[in-house]
Amino acid sequence: EVNLAESGGGLQQTGGSLRLSCAASGFTFDDYAIGWFRQAPGKEREGLSFMGSSDGEIAYANSVKGRFTMSRDNAKSTLYLQMISLKPEDTAVYYCNAYKLAYDYWGQGTQVTVSS
Repeated sequence: EVNLAESGGGLQQTGGSLRLSCAASGFTFDDYAIGWFRQAPGKEREGLSFMGSSDGEIAYANSVKGRFTMSRDNAKSTLYLQMISLKPEDTAVYYCNAYKLAYDYWGQGTQVTVSS
């Protein structure tokens, strides 16, 4: 059974940091491109960062560039999102995603709330 499980969300003050994790199972993780998304109340889901399966190049949305860092550990089938300098506008449910051709897997999301 395919599963992506996010963890690490919570409440943080402005300027604080959080590290999200996403544990993958049920598929060959290192064959898949991965990404992090978020969705704030009343807004569309926003893509934050993307990494291919075969190279280390990572693309970031302008809204998080320089503050968020994505990484993957294929040995642990886990991806990470290190977030620093958090802002209230970062408040959202954060989702991890793994995709390859017609296969597109999502986690259930983890809530991140940043207080001002």
